[in-house]
Amino acid sequence: MLYALILLLAAPLLALEYAHKPADPQPTGWPLTAEEKAFIAKPEFERRPGREVNKHLPQLWPAVPTAGSWGGTSWVDTHAKLVAYVQKNAGPCDVLLVGDSITQQWGSPLDKGVLNAAWLKAFPEAKTINIGIGGDKAQNVLWRLDHGGVDGLKPRAVVLMIGNNNMFFSPETGVAAAAQGVKACLANLREKFPEALVVVAKILPCHAPKVRFYEDIRLTNAEIDKLNLGADPKVHVLDLTKDFLNEDGTINPGLFTSDKIHLSLAGYEVYAQRLAPLLKPALAR
Repeated sequence: MLYALILLLAAPLLALEYAHKPADPQPTGWPLTAEEKAFIAKPEFERRPGREVNKHLPQLWPAVPTAGSWGGTSWVDTHAKLVAYVQKNAGPCDVLLVGDSITQQWGSPLDKGVLNAAWLKAFPEAKTINIGIGGDKAQNVLWRLDHGGVDGLKPRAVVLMIGNNNMFFSPETGVAAAAQGVKACLANLREKFPEALVVVAKILPCHAPKVRFYEDIRLTNAEIDKLNLGADPKVHVLDLTKDFLNEDGTINPGLFTSDKIHLSLAGYEVYAQRLAPLLKPALAR
């Protein structure tokens, strides 16, 4: 009991206010209390905003922190590995990469731990910390950021790309809500790293025109534009859409893997080329 109290007192207090108070018994901090472990062991759909008061509030799901779930403890175990990696690399770094599998595949400690050739070619000397987790939605990234995911880091620049997996739920949440999830992730990062430059990469196209996923990504990116995130002088919004599409709106197959979602090495090279002029001024030593 005393241990749990110490953990809660030591947990960082956020000035950031979410659209709905997270129901977690431990809304911030790491390691997790027994109560928080028991809470996030429930299926994710049982922990969504509003469920605690028996209300259906899908429009709030993307912008309120919620731990992910792959069944059992595998998702939080993966998060724990990244927390240990971040703790080992605490202090200054050049770039922090935040997102889902597209971010993870830049090269992650969850895999071989080696940054891919496209990143190394563009940023050969940058100390880079990658906390991408495949399958994450905006709300999962928020939970990780609040539960030790970046504690102790001091990045010069942050690259955020999130929202693709929110498209699985956009028929319920709406695309404006998905854009709000991106905005909440940015607000969290700006609060934690007020001196860092943040590049918000809009959601990459995938699949094909007239496919719901493709169209909802297009609409979500349009909603992100309405939020005017780049009005903050520390924020650059990067739109890669035209770089990854043919003139007829179909995706450029050479830049994607066979699933038409994830990127080939050539795709990462294009991504890195677009990031370079935004990041390099912040990384100048």
